[in-house]
Amino acid sequence: MRELSKMTMTEERPLASSEAARRAMIDSQLRPSGVNQPWVLAAMSTVPREDFVPEAMRGAAYIDRAIPLGEGRWLAAPLVHGRMLEEAAPRAGERVLLVGDGDGYLAALLRPAVGALDSIAPVAALEAGDGGYDLVIVDGAIEVLPDALADRIAASGRIVTGIVSRGITRLAAGRKAAGAVSLLPLAEMGIPVLPEMAAPQRWSF
Repeated sequence: MRELSKMTMTEERPLASSEAARRAMIDSQLRPSGVNQPWVLAAMSTVPREDFVPEAMRGAAYIDRAIPLGEGRWLAAPLVHGRMLEEAAPRAGERVLLVGDGDGYLAALLRPAVGALDSIAPVAALEAGDGGYDLVIVDGAIEVLPDALADRIAASGRIVTGIVSRGITRLAAGRKAAGAVSLLPLAEMGIPVLPEMAAPQRWSF
């Protein structure tokens, strides 16, 4: 019986630690930076970030910086995803496209809030594909918005993404109007850059 009690306490400790880390993330990172939408806080207090990082990084899953995932990919800092979700304001019944990992952390936060969530890799955003999405979210910062990705957004549809200009990354949002999409920078923050959507290099002499 004593051995069983010890084993139970040992098994429960990681869970309690994870829950405490999520509470600290909300209280020290999200709320002070203006992320206060109840549904966003509820989602981020429930989904365990440590399940979406390499084993060696599980203990750092809730730090306020991006975490390397390998092969040039990153898990953005909690504040980035919190602000993205608030700006996106997804609604039940909407058809949403995520440019990023369909099995990743942001997808896990989004999926319960929308009608349908599809995902594509960043490189696939450069190619023509299904359109009519009410909302597109790019999990990373881009230098240019590819025409093929803009074409996937429905008339009056929305997009939330990171943008990078002169080495500075910012959160941005836009809406499709008259067939065109313009992005409005909202806040400077550290967002992992997606090299697939870099601006074409120009020759200089």
